[in-house]
Amino acid sequence: MTIFLSVREAIHSLAANKLRSGLTILGIVIGVGAVISLMAIGRGATSSVTNSIEGIGTNLLFVQAGSGPGTSFTRVRNFKSLTMADAEALANPLAAPAVKAVAPILSSRFTVTYGSQTTDTTVTGVTAAYQTVRNLELSEGSFISAENNSGRSLVAVIGSETADTLFGTTTNLVGQVIRISGQQYHIIGVLKSKGGTSSTSEDAIVLIPLTTAQTRLIRRMSSNSVDSIYVEATSAETVNDAVAQVTSIMAIRHNIKAGGTNDFNVRTQAEMLSTATSITGVLTIFLGGIAGISLVVGGIGIMNIMLVSVTERTKEIGLRKAIGARRRDILAQFLAESILLGLAGGIIGILAAWGITEIVRLIAEANASTINPQIGMDTILLATLFSMGVGLIFGLYPANRAATLQPVEALRFE
Repeated sequence: MTIFLSVREAIHSLAANKLRSGLTILGIVIGVGAVISLMAIGRGATSSVTNSIEGIGTNLLFVQAGSGPGTSFTRVRNFKSLTMADAEALANPLAAPAVKAVAPILSSRFTVTYGSQTTDTTVTGVTAAYQTVRNLELSEGSFISAENNSGRSLVAVIGSETADTLFGTTTNLVGQVIRISGQQYHIIGVLKSKGGTSSTSEDAIVLIPLTTAQTRLIRRMSSNSVDSIYVEATSAETVNDAVAQVTSIMAIRHNIKAGGTNDFNVRTQAEMLSTATSITGVLTIFLGGIAGISLVVGGIGIMNIMLVSVTERTKEIGLRKAIGARRRDILAQFLAESILLGLAGGIIGILAAWGITEIVRLIAEANASTINPQIGMDTILLATLFSMGVGLIFGLYPANRAATLQPVEALRFE
């Protein structure tokens, strides 16, 4: 029997039991749809996190208080917080020639109000260098200047999401007044949208002068303290040099002896990107593995229906073999049926996954999230081959059972 005849016979047999075949295919549809959609959502999340980190700026280092993973502040003798003096030392071109710009920040969450509208968002004290280091662009107005910091001005630059929440628009907002912790701040600029996940949106922020934050709004260990320091290297090639120079300067300033434990840590943008990508990659594989279980369940459904089919068609098998059908002809016929069930389920599952990812994308857009599920051709190909493989593997035993039936015993079957 040729492959064409085997396929034609398989289609005819499956069509004779439409409901049963449809329910069997449904198991594969659910499995394939779940695998593809979860992998696509995982890839979208990975891309969103990656773009968010890359959007922070290029050639960036992050200096933060603390001794790094696994060591608490209490284990660091003579712990010191980061200060403006640290930032000024890092900005010295003679001591750190690989450093292009330095931007200390101080941030906390506050309720920001305009009239009857309120939003709970991050308020960050920054210097003028912050705009360059973070690659921020304004849709209108101007950024916080050195004069704003020297005068401890009550001015603010707001993100597009914050603007939309408070004012319902992102235009013509310069000169408007918002209130933070009972104090009035005049808006001098609105940032262009940068995006981000719903929980870490780059647009749901309020920026004020760092000196204003230190003296009027955010209290730390001292009035000169900052939470972290952004350091931009002169180029991608000088990032390692910048790390060494920054580490050396900070160690001297914080009196860290040779071999001692630093009370600060310096991380590069590449390290953060690698960590985030690794975490989201593991989660994507984990979700895909869970969804893959449903494919196995669908395969068991195929085996079950094929075993039932073999039992129901025992006389037919005996008759075929009695008139000359070979063992491989019977084997090919039943394998063709199981593979067709898997293939049909795979194709429908791909269409279902596309619909699911579109729904997720629309929900993400409605919630101002940048997660955009990405269905790759490799995922589609893998799911299709896997669904056919499931049909082949789980159909092998029933097909072999049918092929090994003795004609005399099959014809006598009641």
